Amino acid sequence: MTAKRVTIIMVVVLAFYGVVVVSQAITLIGSGDPAAIGVGVGLMILPLILIWVVWRELSFGVGVQNMARQLELEDGLPVDDLPRTAGGRVDRDAADAAFDAAEVATQADPSDWRAWFRLAASYDAASDRKRARAAMRYALALYQGKDPGSASELTSGR
Repeated sequence: MTAKRVTIIMVVVLAFYGVVVVSQAITLIGSGDPAAIGVGVGLMILPLILIWVVWRELSFGVGVQNMARQLELEDGLPVDDLPRTAGGRVDRDAADAAFDAAEVATQADPSDWRAWFRLAASYDAASDRKRARAAMRYALALYQGKDPGSASELTSGR
């Protein structure tokens, strides 16, 4: 099953969950009991948070997909050719070398979203998912012409 299908299924399941939660919230609010009304109001907030989180993640995914598509057209996608261990993990020394090259390119032109995209891929290859995601968000902000904020914590090595 493709990632797009899984995403659609998850959104449908979450929408169903949201409808159930809202219907329960309405029932609680209609009960007249002050405690139930408080819980019902709290439950009404959950779907709003759910919508915001899903929107944020879907927007991120679409943005990354658009950047990858453009890099592919430019023949600039990072190539996953790092040697792997018998267990399938990326060789640490090779990942470090690839990371160093990506970091140098990013420091040379910190306003280039392509360099940040490649740095994010290098963080990912080195199993640093938190920084990989942050670097990709930074790349996406640059790609969209937004102010990405500070990047000092992303280029200070691992």
